[in-house]
Amino acid sequence: MKILILANFGMGLYNFRKELLEELIKQGNEVYISLPHDEYVIKLKSLGCQYLETELERRGTNPLKDTKLFLHYIKLIKEIKPNLVLTYTIKPNVYGGLACRVTNTPYITNITGLGTALESKSKILKFTMSLYKIGLKDSSCLFFQNDNNLKFFIKNKIVKNKTRLVPGSGVNIHLHSLEKYPEEDHTIRFLFIGRMMKAKGVDELLQAASIIKRKFPNTQFDLVGGCEEDYQHQLKDLQSLNVITYHGQQQEVHSFIKKSHATILPSYHEGTANVLLESASAGRPVLATRVPGCKETFDEEITGLGFEVKNVDSLVDTIEKFISMPYEQKQAMGIAGRTKMEREYDRRIVINAYLDEINEVASKIWKKNTTE
Repeated sequence: MKILILANFGMGLYNFRKELLEELIKQGNEVYISLPHDEYVIKLKSLGCQYLETELERRGTNPLKDTKLFLHYIKLIKEIKPNLVLTYTIKPNVYGGLACRVTNTPYITNITGLGTALESKSKILKFTMSLYKIGLKDSSCLFFQNDNNLKFFIKNKIVKNKTRLVPGSGVNIHLHSLEKYPEEDHTIRFLFIGRMMKAKGVDELLQAASIIKRKFPNTQFDLVGGCEEDYQHQLKDLQSLNVITYHGQQQEVHSFIKKSHATILPSYHEGTANVLLESASAGRPVLATRVPGCKETFDEEITGLGFEVKNVDSLVDTIEKFISMPYEQKQAMGIAGRTKMEREYDRRIVINAYLDEINEVASKIWKKNTTE
């Protein structure tokens, strides 16, 4: 089969779907990927994917640019003539799905999260929901990464077709292997991995880090991720005050997880938080907001601790609670987290779900061709 994959950036496709791509290629499929050019394209091509450059603004709302993207997808589909299209993230889901409908091409959709527009109940909420209804209408199957997102789409009558719930993108439990828990040599290291943006809870994190550092000078806050919003000056100032250490964008995060005592994610919304899966898989307790996409990834006081979203006091209390825990309890939390990942979030679960749906589409195509 020819399989075309529409996504919005290479890092997500490579880090979270690499194993699926490898499996599809291993089974003899021609795999095409459409996304903006970045440093991960060369890695995706090395897997055997054929690359199709696509201009896409992940957060823009310019109707002319979005129309251009929609027409570009139609052109790609007509040129490649794929047997199946897989789409990820909002714009590829909406405009890619609509292009598939126009060209009568089977497609499978992955809802990686509701996105800021749907979460914030902004003015463009109704418009975004209308686009989703149009783009997802003929999808062969819609994958959802958490139950809340699935219920939201059903409640708002955005989807009426087949759905499947998967554990996010899963986690490669071999790549993110269980690591020995670090000693507390007078320093407790907290790690944040994510884009520097308001929706990831960066405001609350920076405020909490400032409070904690005053009370517990033996703590360290490591922040890893690119700046997508205007936090550069604030990060620089807090680093000069020794409140945080900002490492910028990193292609490899496991070494940071390995050195940490816990991962913190104060995110406002997620599909399923990959950073929490990877941290737990490596045997690290997680401290995260009790929001869909985060709360499912840990068991309270067993593999991690939860706190209230957009609430600095709750975050500070949770960090202090973790600091006060005996070393052995923190270590046991990490081991329990690893066990949870092996049982519930192994990436193979997601790959098998995709292969089931892809085989079902292939079977329909074969039956159609043999009866014509």
